[in-house]
Amino acid sequence: MLEAWIPIAIAAAFFQNLRSALQKHLKGKLSNSGAGYARFLYALPLAILYLWAISAWTGSPLPTANLRFVLYCIAGGVAQIIFTVLLLWMFSFRSFAVGTTFSKLEVVMVAALGALILGDGLSSLAVLAVAISAVGVVALSMAQTNLSVRAFITGLSGRDTLVGLVCASFLGASVVFFRGASLALQHDNVLMSAAFTLAVALVIQNIVMGLWLWFREPGEIGRVFEQWRWASLVGVTGILASIGWFTAFTLQNASYVRAVGQIELIFTFIVTTRVFKESVSRFEMLGIVLVVAGIVLILLAP
Repeated sequence: MLEAWIPIAIAAAFFQNLRSALQKHLKGKLSNSGAGYARFLYALPLAILYLWAISAWTGSPLPTANLRFVLYCIAGGVAQIIFTVLLLWMFSFRSFAVGTTFSKLEVVMVAALGALILGDGLSSLAVLAVAISAVGVVALSMAQTNLSVRAFITGLSGRDTLVGLVCASFLGASVVFFRGASLALQHDNVLMSAAFTLAVALVIQNIVMGLWLWFREPGEIGRVFEQWRWASLVGVTGILASIGWFTAFTLQNASYVRAVGQIELIFTFIVTTRVFKESVSRFEMLGIVLVVAGIVLILLAP
């Protein structure tokens, strides 16, 4: 029987892919930070509405926040913002392809940090699945940035590699912290735990990123409101993705969830080949095959 977290993770990956596509329409209208803030800003009221709906539908009371929950939420929210800032900074490098490739190793970081922080263990088959999936993601990233194997090896000792790994670490940490926050509530209702964690995390992220824009990019918050049509669509698809991720993280080891979530790359591959009729290199095909193999092994892992 198919476990509930699997279709939830796949749906989350689909909506994340859709959110990324919609976010491209904000390029040129908002700064990179402004576009990121729009995602949090327009998602917050929807998260609160979703939390209310879960409470009304199930009759379940709101969880009682404890210190561990609050600390995990703050750590997760800040880690996700730091990842975003570092990634945007990395794009300003003259040669950012190597760093971008290493920033894709989030699933490996989730597995390592999940074991270290939350004690989430992996079976041998799951470790193999995560490794295969990670190699597939790296192969896809190299193909999409036209990075040769020689350039990849040459750049291993450079600044880009370090920043890319730090990016992946912060993104992986945010996932682990959010799972830790949801589990810390020790609530009987999984949906309620996930919804409450998501709402609190978004409040924190709105405050932190709002203050950042207020001081660093005066006027950008106003432009985020001016672009409400596209920004609100980003918020809707973003909250649907986040609801899926947070619910799946609460139900299952986060590394399993993120490994299955790599199916997002397959969605992108399908759009690229079927909709935009773009050609696909052998390296991209290798990457897709490895990602699919990793997902299949995760589904078979005990």
